[in-house]
Amino acid sequence: MTKRKIGLLVLSYGSPVSEEDVERYYTHILGGRVPRPEMVEHLKEKYRMIGGISPLRKITQDQFIALSEYINQMQSEIEWVPFLGHKHTAPFVEDAVRSMHEAGITEAVSIVLAPHYSIMSVQSYNDRAQEAATQLGNITIHTIDSWYQEDKFVQFWSDSILEKWKTLSDEEKQSAVVIFTAHSLPEKIKQMGDPYEDQLKETAKLIAERAGINQYETSWQSAGGSREPWLGPDVQDYTKQLNDEKGYSTFIYAPVGFVAEHLEVLFDNDLECKKICDDLNAKYLRADMPNSNELFIQAIADAVLNKLNVRK
Repeated sequence: MTKRKIGLLVLSYGSPVSEEDVERYYTHILGGRVPRPEMVEHLKEKYRMIGGISPLRKITQDQFIALSEYINQMQSEIEWVPFLGHKHTAPFVEDAVRSMHEAGITEAVSIVLAPHYSIMSVQSYNDRAQEAATQLGNITIHTIDSWYQEDKFVQFWSDSILEKWKTLSDEEKQSAVVIFTAHSLPEKIKQMGDPYEDQLKETAKLIAERAGINQYETSWQSAGGSREPWLGPDVQDYTKQLNDEKGYSTFIYAPVGFVAEHLEVLFDNDLECKKICDDLNAKYLRADMPNSNELFIQAIADAVLNKLNVRK
């Protein structure tokens, strides 16, 4: 039997590959506006503080390869032809769609390496892919809006949190809280009917129930520098508030809006949140990130296959 040949379009944020690449990367994020030298230096310094440069690029490539191999091994109905596109670094989203076109692919499923949907995040990736496909012609792209409800995604995070939870003494568990976080976005998305905030809350509930943990909260991190209001509470401020108002002195951070160790996790959590905890004389723990974990890769594959109702 001849297999259907379908493109697997994996979309990610992207990151600089070296310190020399930071200004170009930053310029793309700012829509072509060249950042001031002090802004570039500030970002470079943050990278230096986590080891020199973000590991996101390599982790994304590893995830892409693992997903491509697994999804072709675990079913026989479709031959998935993989393509990877980034939002802010080459190969860009448009480059990946062009490569699909050149390979003769006329149908594809796109999945963004971000579990929650927002008009300002996942939708922006999919819009760029669809626009490129329309310009090239003869490509149909089936887009996945969100996949945080995938059972293996929930299981991965439950396992990851419990690995930290079981290291606590009975006394520490009494004063412990899990804080589920995602990247903050401008508050104006709420006026657009955007489900992003509700999806984070639902994610936290699903994972906490699976893990059997009742002491949990949701918060936001890594807000941008624009003057408009961003979703809150900010995780650093909220850590202080929870310590002051509820007496929590052990904090387990679960950045479930992210899928890999990168700047926002290694700096904003492991350095900045840890400093807050140290100042409060509280214990800091951070659940391990998905990266290329087998269960996580299976969760992404399930989301792709479910989009086309493919038998597993």
